Amino acid sequence: MTYSGEVTPGGAPAVRELDRLTVSKLSVGPMDNNAYLLTCRSTGEQLLIDAANEAPRLLELIGDRGLTAVVTTHQHMDHWVALEEVAAKTGARALVHADDAAGLPIEAETLTDGDTVRVGDCALEVIHLRGHTPGSVALLYRDPAGVPHLFTGDSLFPGGVGNTDKDPERFSALIDDVERKLFDRLPDETWFYPGHGKDSTLGAERPALPQWRARGW
Repeated sequence: MTYSGEVTPGGAPAVRELDRLTVSKLSVGPMDNNAYLLTCRSTGEQLLIDAANEAPRLLELIGDRGLTAVVTTHQHMDHWVALEEVAAKTGARALVHADDAAGLPIEAETLTDGDTVRVGDCALEVIHLRGHTPGSVALLYRDPAGVPHLFTGDSLFPGGVGNTDKDPERFSALIDDVERKLFDRLPDETWFYPGHGKDSTLGAERPALPQWRARGW
């Protein structure tokens, strides 16, 4: 089945088979959060991006292979409701950017811009994006056999950057980081997976960057 990125609350995961990595996307919780389970196809090692909600469904998705780590993209509560239970039941390490660590319900290992997080034989680059929260991150997987894949949390969506509460300083930081660290570095075919809703590509969104900057959100 062709991966569409379409998921619904309470529904089945959308599964994408890359050459070395399997991406399973699940919608959880009342805010329709996306949780992403990454599975290394050669080792079976697994990593979860955002244990957002509904721990039993996340644990069912994780299954018998276990879980090495949970990366929380930022400190907002809707992205970590299930973190404590998932970490306790799997023994997974909790990872978050240092600037958002105080907002989590459990102790976590801290990340910084440029760090590498591994899942089996696959490497994810940590990209710090200021503005939605002080320590928001995106995770970049450069598929050796295909296009780059980018997990953006709530910093980038189809149609715009994340919420900055109409704060000009926060918006400026976020749009600058998104443009410089994502759009200026990565090709149009880069597929990105946001914290809520549908996926997109950088190429589909790139023409609207001047409009986003002009409107201020």
